[in-house]
Amino acid sequence: MKEAQELQLHIMTQLEEKEANSTTEHINVPSQSTITQPRNYGWWLRISMYTLFLLSGQSISVLLGRLYYDKGGKSKWLGTVVQLIGFPVLLPYYFIPSLKNLKIKNTATTIHSKPPSTLVHVSVYVSLGLLLVADCFLYSTGLMYLPASTYSLICASQLAFNAFFSFFLNSQKFTPLIVNSLVLLTISSILLVFETDPSSDSSKISKGKYVIGFICTIGASAGNGFMLSLTQVVFQKVFKKETFTAIMDMIIYQSMVATLGALVGLFASGEWKGLKTEMEEFELGKVSYIMTLVWIALMWDVFTVGCVGLIFEVSSLFSNAISVLGLPIVPVLAAIFFHDKIGGIKVISMVLAIWGFVSYVYQQYLDDLKSKQHEDRNANEASNVSSLQEVNGS
Repeated sequence: MKEAQELQLHIMTQLEEKEANSTTEHINVPSQSTITQPRNYGWWLRISMYTLFLLSGQSISVLLGRLYYDKGGKSKWLGTVVQLIGFPVLLPYYFIPSLKNLKIKNTATTIHSKPPSTLVHVSVYVSLGLLLVADCFLYSTGLMYLPASTYSLICASQLAFNAFFSFFLNSQKFTPLIVNSLVLLTISSILLVFETDPSSDSSKISKGKYVIGFICTIGASAGNGFMLSLTQVVFQKVFKKETFTAIMDMIIYQSMVATLGALVGLFASGEWKGLKTEMEEFELGKVSYIMTLVWIALMWDVFTVGCVGLIFEVSSLFSNAISVLGLPIVPVLAAIFFHDKIGGIKVISMVLAIWGFVSYVYQQYLDDLKSKQHEDRNANEASNVSSLQEVNGS
């Protein structure tokens, strides 16, 4: 459910990992600034607020999406639209002067080449936008047929798929921690296949629909992992720049194409014809029907603000780590509000998923630490070169 909103987080994290695993051929003195926040009470207040936004937005939006289907919602395309339509909430970030020329890293490799044409940009945005809308549609189908707790745990497999595709597309090295994460997340998802009685949950899901939901969610996770790896290739091989503006352009235009694609799907499929009946038959009433859809979109917007806020107050690594904390929240809340049964298999799956997440994030931490050490060494060398030039000039 959170691909469009979380995409900028994964792009930034993947770019940082790539730089951490590469060597710089020449020294560059940083020409563009990054933000360093003073860690006073105001800073900690903002961090607490953004963390609350991220965790609450992530959890509540999934639960509300399940509520929509549980109480009579039938439109998979409408469920797709509400995931994507909130992208305008990011537009104000364009008007923050300090972010316009911000690079993702303090030291970035300078690439002198002809910028890609407008046609290339449009082709990239359209292609990735269509891939995004297909991915969100699969996620909507999965949430329609799966309990919220099961859905949330299966979604954890997207990290494994991301690492798999990054190995082939981005030359990511398979460290022991990454391999450990891959194995754990894979086993975690496979275990859910053997859940003996999925229809015992409050949603009364048949075994056939459970299988469809499982396949669609796995397929969506695989598609999301592929899309993230492909996006990294685009930034490094096509756009050849890693500025804040370039990433925001990717998010906004891609989401715009995806939203239009979802609306086309809603009308082309004919699902729009049944929305009035769906609203009238919604178990909680017409007003609750509308408010449920509105709050799904708004809560993904809240998640977006929290995610981007943590990225620019601290780092993408920290934002990613906080989102990991939301993993056990959805199954627990689903058990409380939807009476999803948390059996032994699901508990083991959740523990393995958390273990896999922690392993993945710890590898990111090591890569980030290595990258910072590399930057400090380059900065010191650049400073020494500059001092030597001044001495020779005098």
